[in-house]
Amino acid sequence: MNAPPPSERGTVRRLPQRASYDEAVIHAILDEGLVAHVGVTVEGQPYVIPMVYGRIGRNLYLHGASVSRLTRQLAQGVPVCLTVTLLDGLILARSAFHHSVNYRSVVVLGTAALVTDDAEKALALEAVTEHVLRGRWAEVRPPNVQEMKATFVLRLPLEEASAKVRTGPPRDDAEDLSIDCWAGEIPLRLQALAPVNSPDLREGIRPPASVVEYQRPQVAYVEENSYVTAD
Repeated sequence: MNAPPPSERGTVRRLPQRASYDEAVIHAILDEGLVAHVGVTVEGQPYVIPMVYGRIGRNLYLHGASVSRLTRQLAQGVPVCLTVTLLDGLILARSAFHHSVNYRSVVVLGTAALVTDDAEKALALEAVTEHVLRGRWAEVRPPNVQEMKATFVLRLPLEEASAKVRTGPPRDDAEDLSIDCWAGEIPLRLQALAPVNSPDLREGIRPPASVVEYQRPQVAYVEENSYVTAD
């Protein structure tokens, strides 16, 4: 059973049957995603900035240079819209009108807050690093005092979040089904290639298992649950 919308403005209006407000679905999409696009108004001008992120429970964490206009603006507590999209396939219909894509997306509305507690800030930076590559935090040098001072960390609660999902084949009109034109889906997946050594890497250092075996998590159950429909 799908959860209710978090708010009036957080309700999906266009094709609401594709919407899900279930926390498990929202978290699964965020955990599989890699880059978020963050929309905010800076000095009267709208910007959308791609950022990596990390999730701890019901909070997303973003980070950036303390001298950045965007992070300084977000640290003041301005409204923000964050989106994450996973592209799963190209949908090729018999008509141009019904071409589409299969996707899973999340929209988060809210106000980002500056993290001032040192312990939470360290955990957030670890979460961002682990979101990019699980196991990496334990393999590298952690940020030093100066690096921590140069970095802002922002917390965005997942209180106003919604997911939207499209799955399945093309949906041509009945009168177009007799057209001699191929229709179907080209599935798409994000695939990691073989790691490439840094040119200044000391001889004899081999990539760890976390690097060699790297792949983005893929949560299949999102498409199988009855509360996510393809129509």
